[in-house]
Amino acid sequence: MPALDRQAVTSGDGPRTVPETAPTPLQRHYVNLSVIALVAGVVAISALETGSTLASPLVKLCILGGAPILVLTTADTSLRIWRSAWAWMPVNRSRGLFRLSWLVAAGIGILVFAGAAVAALVA
Repeated sequence: MPALDRQAVTSGDGPRTVPETAPTPLQRHYVNLSVIALVAGVVAISALETGSTLASPLVKLCILGGAPILVLTTADTSLRIWRSAWAWMPVNRSRGLFRLSWLVAAGIGILVFAGAAVAALVA
């Protein structure tokens, strides 16, 4: 299959996209890592729904396996958001600032994921 490059699409109010200049460190593995985190989360939540506790070895194993991957993939996504925000600034400042707000949300998500994992592992 041929590789598709992103191209700027223009509309009446300027371009709709800006091209990526470099891949992030986990970009090639992002989907595979996300699937591992998803499966670990599904197993842990299913175990909790069927009566297991946070102290269950299965739940703790899923948290130990999935939480670091979730934090790493969110950090990799944050890098893409950061680059996107600064790529948009010279083109459309409001879109760049909007993407910086996404960065704040991603940072809060990382803190929540890490905090919840630590709290669950300590339980």
